Amino acid sequence: MANGHDLSNRTAIVTGGAGGLGTETARALASAGAQVVLAVRDAAAGGRVAQQLRAEWGVAASAEVLDLASFASIRTFAERWGNRPLHLLINNAGVMGGPLAYTADGLEKHIGVNHFGHFLLTTLLVPALERAGPSRVVQLTSGGHRPWPVDFDDMHFRTQAYALFAAYGRSKAANVMFAVGFQKRFGPRGITANAVMPGVIRTELMRDLSTEESTFLFSRVAGLPMKTPQQGAATSVWAAVADELEGVGGLCLEDCAVAKPAQDDSSSGSVAAHVLDPERADRLWSVSERTTGIA
Repeated sequence: MANGHDLSNRTAIVTGGAGGLGTETARALASAGAQVVLAVRDAAAGGRVAQQLRAEWGVAASAEVLDLASFASIRTFAERWGNRPLHLLINNAGVMGGPLAYTADGLEKHIGVNHFGHFLLTTLLVPALERAGPSRVVQLTSGGHRPWPVDFDDMHFRTQAYALFAAYGRSKAANVMFAVGFQKRFGPRGITANAVMPGVIRTELMRDLSTEESTFLFSRVAGLPMKTPQQGAATSVWAAVADELEGVGGLCLEDCAVAKPAQDDSSSGSVAAHVLDPERADRLWSVSERTTGIA
């Protein structure tokens, strides 16, 4: 998907770049000459992937530690980045599965990592993105967002019973809303943001699911085509480099095209209206600023 694009003068950060979709996205960008920084929890695993990218493509590739479950780690990463221009930020990392758990800052782990962690990272890197402009932010989401609008009354399951797929789905809804809100605020400043639904892919994201949970999940996506990690990464790469998307943001993308509107919450292969609502996106933005301490 990066074929025909020269990224030799561009720098990209890929969160969660040590495996799965992140590795394949980083590999595609490196194949076009981009300097790639893998933002990862596991420095050793990230270092191995960076070494492979250097060997395969002869590009500058490195790994830096980033824990999206810790605001302190995110701030440290942004401080290390400093004034370096950033052309592409691929917010690929995510969590799914397991019992109710909280981040270091007291946030339910799904929305804490998948949304609030990436919100803080991206907003802290706005000066770097603006310096490189035009630049792009790609935020991964999932079709799992459709039945689960963000619950502003209890985002962290303080009062309601915890439900895994509701927690994950709401975090993925927030990912699209973040792209909508970001585009409104920073699109005029030369930074384009879009959300990407990569499709159904069996990756390490599912490692924390129980057998029962895995069975339920795959029953929900029965009939949809299974993709390889390379196929799943294609839309992320398209969002990062496609000429036709220059300056075009606030969208949800799928299969290298703009995702079609959902007819109802259960329909597949489409984006729900609740995540594209600008008023809800503004509300989430305000909550995110307060939660992360970003002014």
